Amino acid sequence: MPHSMTAFARTERAASFGTLQVELRSVNQRYLDPHFRLPETLRELEPALREALRTRLGRGKIECQLRFEPTDSAQSPTVNGARLAELAEALATIAERVPSASAPTTLALLDYPGVQETRHLDQEAVQREALALFDQALDELIAARAREGEKLGALIRTRLDAVSEQVAQVRELLPAIIERQRRLLLERLESVKAELDPQRLEAELVLVAQKADVDEELDRLDAHVSEVRRQLEQEGPQGRRLDFLMQELNREANTLSSKSVVTDTTRCAVELKVLIEQMREQIQNIE
Repeated sequence: MPHSMTAFARTERAASFGTLQVELRSVNQRYLDPHFRLPETLRELEPALREALRTRLGRGKIECQLRFEPTDSAQSPTVNGARLAELAEALATIAERVPSASAPTTLALLDYPGVQETRHLDQEAVQREALALFDQALDELIAARAREGEKLGALIRTRLDAVSEQVAQVRELLPAIIERQRRLLLERLESVKAELDPQRLEAELVLVAQKADVDEELDRLDAHVSEVRRQLEQEGPQGRRLDFLMQELNREANTLSSKSVVTDTTRCAVELKVLIEQMREQIQNIE
């Protein structure tokens, strides 16, 4: 089934150390083109995130934003009680021996080396949660791409049905078109009272029939339509193959137009080109 390259996913998770949020945006691109915006504390996760995208996505420009807001408690300073007790004991000794010495302020005590400690985040826990959250966001992005791809596939199949209808119309008209061209040639010869050698006349009629005969082009159009339908049922990236098939369909439609000798086939050829272009626009978004 086709997957679209256009999708969006956002996931968020709150933990004791803070809140993590992942946003993934995907748009069409000829190849896989990831871009990351990560906080400095989680910058080292980029290789793992890039590998996760590479293994699960084939094409698309992917913008990944990871946000991390630590809780106040995770960053609040604490007091080293043992160190403060040692300092208090030393200050008491100083006060006993040097009574004129002024006592330090509370802020001065906090600034003393070893008294104030900053609680450090468990970086491994934060990274584990961030990777798990990214995998969840990636699951949601792929699911969104699949839903959008299903809609694109339905639109393409509708136009394939219309292409088959146009081919069937031309195939039905083909015998009448050839006979009409043969009759017109004979009428022209009769009007000018031309006398041609029977072999020359037969050769002229063969040329007229060959010019009007587009049976091979119709067969190839049917074959390409069948292959597009088959590709839409396959797993994995399909966009490049489908784009190639659109080129082949367009080539046959152009040949049909160049061989057209009546307005009916010209009209069908124009309608085919319109349908093929509509499919090609949709296929630009398929992975």
